Amino acid sequence: MSDENTTPPDERTDRGSRGFEGVDLDEVVLDDTDGESNQGLFDDLLSGEPIFENKEVLRPSYTPHELPHRKEQINRMATILVAALRGETPSNILIYGKTGTGKTASAKFVSQELERTSLKYEVPCEVEYINCEVTDTQYRVLAQLANKFIENNQVDIENRISELRDVRDGVAAESGQLTNTEFDSLDAIEDRIDELEDDADEMEAVPMTGWPTDRVYNTFFEAVDYQERVVVIMLDEIDKLVEKSGDDTLYNLSRMNSELENSRVSIMGISNDLKFTDFLDPRVKSSLGEEEIVFPPYDANQLRDILQHRADVAFKADALSDDVIPLCAAFAAQEHGDARRALDLLRTAGELAERDQKERIEEGHVRKAQDKIELDRVVEVVRTLPTQSKLVLFSTISLEKNGVHNINTGEVYNVYKHLCEEIDADILTQRRVTDLISELDMLGIVNAVVVSKGRYGRTKEISISVPIDETEAVLQSDSRLSDIDDIQPFMQQARFEN
Repeated sequence: MSDENTTPPDERTDRGSRGFEGVDLDEVVLDDTDGESNQGLFDDLLSGEPIFENKEVLRPSYTPHELPHRKEQINRMATILVAALRGETPSNILIYGKTGTGKTASAKFVSQELERTSLKYEVPCEVEYINCEVTDTQYRVLAQLANKFIENNQVDIENRISELRDVRDGVAAESGQLTNTEFDSLDAIEDRIDELEDDADEMEAVPMTGWPTDRVYNTFFEAVDYQERVVVIMLDEIDKLVEKSGDDTLYNLSRMNSELENSRVSIMGISNDLKFTDFLDPRVKSSLGEEEIVFPPYDANQLRDILQHRADVAFKADALSDDVIPLCAAFAAQEHGDARRALDLLRTAGELAERDQKERIEEGHVRKAQDKIELDRVVEVVRTLPTQSKLVLFSTISLEKNGVHNINTGEVYNVYKHLCEEIDADILTQRRVTDLISELDMLGIVNAVVVSKGRYGRTKEISISVPIDETEAVLQSDSRLSDIDDIQPFMQQARFEN
């Protein structure tokens, strides 16, 4: 039998307050020479005054209530989609523009207004948004749409059943008075409730894999056509869908209206690529591109207005120095008028200022944010390069770190060959490696200039355009490249061969 309970209370208390090796935990926790409570891990970070009032308004996912400098495009969309509020089928719309020109934000804004107005006038109208960069196959697009309409139908059925039960109970209470109803008997009401319950039971959600595509399409078709409504399907990054899966999805969606009985479907496609329709079937192209709207890049002054508009909501009063917004706008204007880039810059600058526990965002925070965003972009681009491109880039970095200047294609190729042998990778031809160098040049990772060597012909002189140490670290995080222990023997051999 345990003697735990026989221990004197005072001794138990004394032992309970001691930790490992006889350390007095009470003394450790309560020892405070300054007479102040101990600071937790996050206390210091929370001690400063926050700069942000609402950081979410600076994120790409936020849809503002007003979009400066996009009134013309918004009005154009509205004049096309107003047909939905009359119960008619709106024309299909294709929206073009570079990244950060307000395409998606404007389309979402118009869509929200359309749904809000449809409720006001009691006209059944729905907008469904799909990001084709994520949902990039015909199966996934149709499955996502089918499940959304099945979910909406089931909610509507539940509401209708609830209304019918109220009617049934009211009629029963008034001894069979059916004057103000569409039914001629209580049995008719019960029959209708049973029909609706059967409909809801038959609506089977589409799994994300496993069904034949025809079955998925038929399920989507039946879900859309279950009740009367006008549907606008918004396909963001529509070019990614075509690139991955061809134009079968667009062909099926654009021809649905000829078969639908109760509903009507309109497609709104959003693309960064003005030429993606060149690859479409002519029939799809003609039906899909009934209306085209182009979003031009913003200039620096327009970006300034956009940033000021968001900053008024995003930050506390006097949180920005006077040169912050103009500098963010100027940096983003250099990136083809990208408002998303400008907003990222402003948000990141605010986060850096908060980390420094500053009460205001200064020009220096914007410049640090620019460097950070650029480095993040480089890291992501380098991380996702194919292995062969990584080997070419690693060869170039190795040459530059070993003091080789005006690096030429031959020198890169010699190091590249030895790296391939070291990790047992296929060795490409020098012509193909030259092409990979050109691709790295287009990505802004290297700078490759063709120079003439007189009677020795022409070659490319290559230099690194990104931070070398950080880029090398990303390359070495690749499991295959991390097996390379020592580059020096390859460097000496490559110089000798060259």
